[in-house]
Amino acid sequence: MKCIVLGSGTSTGVPRIGDDWGDCDPDEPRNRRTRVSILLESAEGRRILVDTSTDLRQQLLANRIDAIDAVFWTHDHADHCHGIDDLRVLRYGRGGSIPGYASGFTVERLRRRFDYVFAGQHGYPTIVSLESLDRLRLCAGFAVNWCQMPHGPAQSTGFRFECDGKSVAYATDFSEIRDEMVDTFYGVDLLVTDCLRREPHPTHAHLAMALELAERCRARQTVLTHLDKSMDYRTLAREIPDGVMVGYDGLEVRL
Repeated sequence: MKCIVLGSGTSTGVPRIGDDWGDCDPDEPRNRRTRVSILLESAEGRRILVDTSTDLRQQLLANRIDAIDAVFWTHDHADHCHGIDDLRVLRYGRGGSIPGYASGFTVERLRRRFDYVFAGQHGYPTIVSLESLDRLRLCAGFAVNWCQMPHGPAQSTGFRFECDGKSVAYATDFSEIRDEMVDTFYGVDLLVTDCLRREPHPTHAHLAMALELAERCRARQTVLTHLDKSMDYRTLAREIPDGVMVGYDGLEVRL
């Protein structure tokens, strides 16, 4: 199994509009960050996309992704779902709509905002068949487990996917570590975790919290993502312990 980090940046990306790189070196390609998303691929070539970031088209082109088997959403914030229209092209040539999954609350919010995606419109077919995660345990050959995580006053869904004897956890947009998260992610081969900045933040994990989650979960490898303009790639890479990587757009981890 492999995990591709499609996007590794915060909601405004790096650089911010106005060519604002903050503390990030503009000459380091790994500091150029689109909005967060990952893709998992099994040994048999089955693919799961997690989140439809605002930069989805660019990410799919950059990584030569032209088909997926399912899509999952962590929550409905704009940087995680507003690239949803780019799923239309992935619907072409399929016998049916793309299976999609999210928590019940997120399903409700997505249906309200993007009704044409889930119900078709003006003769166009349904792009995604959206269902709640409640009864889901297996998708496209991947075993699926999940938990709800605090994201300031909101919530985000953390996922654990297992396939080919390996496991990947995706925990983005959380602001507190809860026991359910540790239980869900425990012993995972790869943890991809929220890590906005070094200083605490009211709705996101900071560096110390991300490293704490990795340690408590006994993750074998960890990738830091959702990085803002204060997190220069090379500087951060020198600060983190063995077994932890600074995520960047296009990073591919094979398990």
